[in-house]
Amino acid sequence: MKVLSIVGARPQFIKAAVVSRQMRRVGFDELLVHTGQHYDFGMSEVFFRELELPAPSHYLGIGSGRHGEQTARMLTGIEEVLLKEDPDIVVIYGDTNTTLAGALAPVKLHIPIAHVEAGLRSFNRRMPEEINRIVADHCSDLLFCPTETAVENLKKEGFHNLIGAADIDANRPSSIIHHQFQAPLVVNVGDVMLDLARQVKERLGGEGRGQTEILSRYGLQPHEYVLTTIHRASNTDEPENLRGILEAMRQIARRGLKVLFPVHPRTRKAMEKADLPALADTAGIILSEPVSYVAMIALESEARLLLTDSGGVQKEAYFFGVPCVVAREETEWTELVEIGWNRLVGAKTEAILEATEAILREDFTQKPRPDYYGAGHAAARIVNVLQWFVGR
Repeated sequence: MKVLSIVGARPQFIKAAVVSRQMRRVGFDELLVHTGQHYDFGMSEVFFRELELPAPSHYLGIGSGRHGEQTARMLTGIEEVLLKEDPDIVVIYGDTNTTLAGALAPVKLHIPIAHVEAGLRSFNRRMPEEINRIVADHCSDLLFCPTETAVENLKKEGFHNLIGAADIDANRPSSIIHHQFQAPLVVNVGDVMLDLARQVKERLGGEGRGQTEILSRYGLQPHEYVLTTIHRASNTDEPENLRGILEAMRQIARRGLKVLFPVHPRTRKAMEKADLPALADTAGIILSEPVSYVAMIALESEARLLLTDSGGVQKEAYFFGVPCVVAREETEWTELVEIGWNRLVGAKTEAILEATEAILREDFTQKPRPDYYGAGHAAARIVNVLQWFVGR
């Protein structure tokens, strides 16, 4: 069975790592296509080494550019690879321009598509990611959802052929063999990011001082700092939003909590362009280059709280029982807001500070934490469905 997996951005390397490992474990012939959407070393090659992703069979080297230009170049490159390799199925991840091109190229060639992390919706079509994920879902034959909320979103859009996580034995592909296939098929498999986050957390614990050494690198003590990640265009391309977040960070640091801020390249450029670096140049704010995935898991899991506009970081905080302030106007992970683990506040300084202070006053050690994202077997379920689909 030949599978073509298409990745190109940091979140996709993370999701693909655990699925790729499972594919290789059962003997799939997987070819990895790296579009080069994220081409900075710290945002790309380091993940391949750290997460044990196989070297790309095809590297397109697309780089940055306007949405249309970037997607068009990806389409051309991916189509050439598809014509050469003729895979049984294409696997795409998430909601980037790589996802969009990875859906459009094979659907035009009538090659089946599986979309990992299907069904997410922010209901804000001004977000490029929202358009990408909608198009990808409606091009796909297999839609692998991380949550029941995602399944419900797809049902509202007219998808009706559904399999629940309870219907798939993670250890037996034959567990769904009698299911009557009708494309597109929506499957709640759980969240692959939970699979990997648990594996890395266990590895850090097994290394003894591994986690302690990562915190020591930045002069941090467990549960005495705020971890911040900001990269979305809605914040980086809007100087007032970026200013509001940086001012909130400055005031949090003044109130006694250290703030670690690994700065995304896009965010660093935006700060310089808007003449904002001075806001982060204050005692208590620690600026760093982007950190590796393993370091990020160590830092997230030991933080007092997180401040982020990342979709993945919102979930990872929850995986480890860490509350999160979300500097956005909407989120795909609405269930976490509904139960009070995440606070959706936007980019205004006052709103961020109010949410931060509310979190610091609350005892989260006793707060219920329902299992929305599966039991850490999403990759096994995905690979079992792929085996069944191609061999049916």
